[in-house]
Amino acid sequence: MTQHPVPQDWNTWDTQYHTAAAHLPSGLRVRAAIVSPDGTVTDGFTWREGLERLGHHTVDGEYAEVTVRAGEALLRLVFTNPAANVLAGLAELLPGTPDGTRVRLIVDKLPEAKPVDLARWQPTLPEGSELGDGVVTLPGAGGTFTWAPVGVAVPEVDFDAARTAAESRAIGSSGWLGRSAEGYQRALTWNTVIRTDLARVITPTSRDFVHAGRRGFYGTWALHGWDTFFCGLTATWIDHDYARGIYDQMLEQATDRGMVPNRVSDERGRTDDRSQPPVGAYTVFKSYLSTGLSDETRDATLLSDAYDRLLGWHDWWTQDRVGPLGLLTWGSDPTNDPKSATVDSTRRESGMDDSPMFDEIQYDPKTHTMDLTDVALNALHAADGEALAAIASRLGRTEDATRLLDELAVTRTALEERFWDEDAGHYRNLRADGSFDIHLAPSMLYPLLAGASTPERARRSVETLLTPELLGGSPPLPSVSRSDPGYNRHYMRGRVWGPVAFLTVEGLRRYGLYEQVARITDELLGMFRVEWEEHSHVHENYFSSPDEDIHPFEARSDFLLSWGNLLAYLAMQQMADARPGGWRFAHPGRAATLTNLNLREGRLSLYADDRLRVALDSLVLVDASPATVVSDYSRSSGLVSAVVSSDGPLRLGVPSSAGDTVRVQVGSSPTLTVSVGDDRTVEVVVPSPGTLVTLAA
Repeated sequence: MTQHPVPQDWNTWDTQYHTAAAHLPSGLRVRAAIVSPDGTVTDGFTWREGLERLGHHTVDGEYAEVTVRAGEALLRLVFTNPAANVLAGLAELLPGTPDGTRVRLIVDKLPEAKPVDLARWQPTLPEGSELGDGVVTLPGAGGTFTWAPVGVAVPEVDFDAARTAAESRAIGSSGWLGRSAEGYQRALTWNTVIRTDLARVITPTSRDFVHAGRRGFYGTWALHGWDTFFCGLTATWIDHDYARGIYDQMLEQATDRGMVPNRVSDERGRTDDRSQPPVGAYTVFKSYLSTGLSDETRDATLLSDAYDRLLGWHDWWTQDRVGPLGLLTWGSDPTNDPKSATVDSTRRESGMDDSPMFDEIQYDPKTHTMDLTDVALNALHAADGEALAAIASRLGRTEDATRLLDELAVTRTALEERFWDEDAGHYRNLRADGSFDIHLAPSMLYPLLAGASTPERARRSVETLLTPELLGGSPPLPSVSRSDPGYNRHYMRGRVWGPVAFLTVEGLRRYGLYEQVARITDELLGMFRVEWEEHSHVHENYFSSPDEDIHPFEARSDFLLSWGNLLAYLAMQQMADARPGGWRFAHPGRAATLTNLNLREGRLSLYADDRLRVALDSLVLVDASPATVVSDYSRSSGLVSAVVSSDGPLRLGVPSSAGDTVRVQVGSSPTLTVSVGDDRTVEVVVPSPGTLVTLAA
């Protein structure tokens, strides 16, 4: 299977230094350092120590920019690839840097790479550069440099033009969304690295978290289960091949039994005793829906590449994780790892490692599970099965689809009959004796994600749980109820987490609870924007009380962890959201723009001001009043269909194969033949909210 991104040419993929450009497959590395006036050399910049501002970073390394600090010295570093195998760099010390500070380039090779023949490479350096053994000290405040194979002509580089060109293709945002699209992308692209054997490009959730040399917890790289699937989901709007490569990097680690492991790393190997929450099929299917405006154009290889392994993982749960109550339960199998088959390992399979929900649990050696049955696992497995059934149907695997839907019906019944607490008015976890557990978390709302709840129970659950003293308040969705005796605002004992918020809000959206969704996404976006726009941080987790400082190392909130971008993604979905029935487009209630979402047909952009406008490149798809909501939207070569709620006339773009006229049907009214405007749209008036409109070529 083709790797994405392909390990070739120059990029910032070195696992330890984000201020390094490395060439693949040769392994040549050029990294920047700051030399202070007293001769101190600083080159170990990390997100916690020395990062000042992340600039734009393309997936393929065509452009990357970062600003780092050493004391009062500020270095702006730019890498770009003006031609194949050619690196062009700009290293400049910014105003305010103490006199006598210099920039040094250290030339070496990636760990584990074969020796590099430097005679095959020709650098171009500023006049006055000082050359030493494997180092180049640039003159004055720095300058530009290139590295190219001997004999290769280096084109003239305009770094400002390169930046403008690269950023013009990036996802953009403004207004209510602020600069959140920047953080959304850079949390992923700046965390993409090369495994040290040069065999695989991977995107761990955080370079710092997985690298011992960056104060991390592993050797040089590690991947985690559900973390990776959320990275793949949010990578989709950046680049479809990039998303596919992220999914594959974890799916290729599946065991012979079909289990996708909790973790795999260079230092600690693979956790063959346990998995992590089953969100694979849900995220892959949502990625697929996000790649186009209909099944006619969507990237079906996202489904076909992943399907068999996702199905194997789904079935593994029902084979290996049936707990004491006959329901799916988090667990850990006995292996050669002394940490396996323990209470701690079962917690880690849940993805909520130190949650108070698991403070009192015990390990059941008969079932190899904990003795607490979590509604989250059963609901997520149901949502996984529903997504797999939809994938199977699109791939022509009809027998699989039928089986999965039959199993889904059984699981939904179990969720309703076993986990619903009528007296409390919400779903709850179950103890080994079948009684309800006392702890409350946002996962009590996951049955909505699985479509298992009745509308009445969904409403009661939300009204009961989303109160200030429990899971509401400001900010909303702490990882455990504020009333919990174990709530202490630390890590998973109260902090706000992107994955938990995403899964919860997806369920609320499924039941049309958009008033609650709007409040939640607005608050979480505000948190995300402050940390990104003021500090250049995308956090592993966010405070659940505004008086908590999450910046110290001991606070355990990584400064650039990819899945933190889910908080931005939730807000983006308020404007554009690909759902199983079709796209939903809506005005967020405040002026905002969201541009350059990567679809197979082109770039999708939304503009919300005194109108709601949706465009595919230069083609208008929707032009309507701010109160308009367009849902179940689909556009193929011969048909546009959408369910529209609007308080006035709107314009809809016509199918791509339409000529000068198009057949229009609004609700149950007779079909009309209407002339197509010069802007390739037609005007439509809907008689009532929720009217189905179709435009046929």
